Amino acid sequence: MAKDTGFFAEFKKFIARGNVMDMAVGVIIGGAFGKISTSLVNDIIMPAVSMLVGGINFSDWKIVLKQAVLDADGVTELAPAVAINYGTFLSTILDFIIIAFAVFCMIKFLNNLHRKKEEAPAAPPAPPEPSAEEKLLTEIRDLLKDQK
Repeated sequence: MAKDTGFFAEFKKFIARGNVMDMAVGVIIGGAFGKISTSLVNDIIMPAVSMLVGGINFSDWKIVLKQAVLDADGVTELAPAVAINYGTFLSTILDFIIIAFAVFCMIKFLNNLHRKKEEAPAAPPAPPEPSAEEKLLTEIRDLLKDQK
């Protein structure tokens, strides 16, 4: 059987690394967080903003470039309308800002954790070596004690 070499061996090494698995977990959690953030924007924030601006549905904010073409009955749509949906666009921008803020807070928290680990209290410094004068005075003191 041939030994793994080349592209596939390198790919196998890459996949086997632990940080690739960490990245996969991050992508999965990020996707789930994106859904939560989108729900927050669409289901909580945008209805509140719509109420502030007169009860207009935010996703209905659009500039119609071409009206929809309807059938003779006036109900069946033959061609859809062409519109610039800036309400949906603003909602997506707000969604991005929320995700960016959450990532910023998480990175700031992790940086503070790393900084606290690095600033762990060090052992107190060793006392300075006594000077020659201090050594001499210590010897004199000890000699005087011995004489008593």
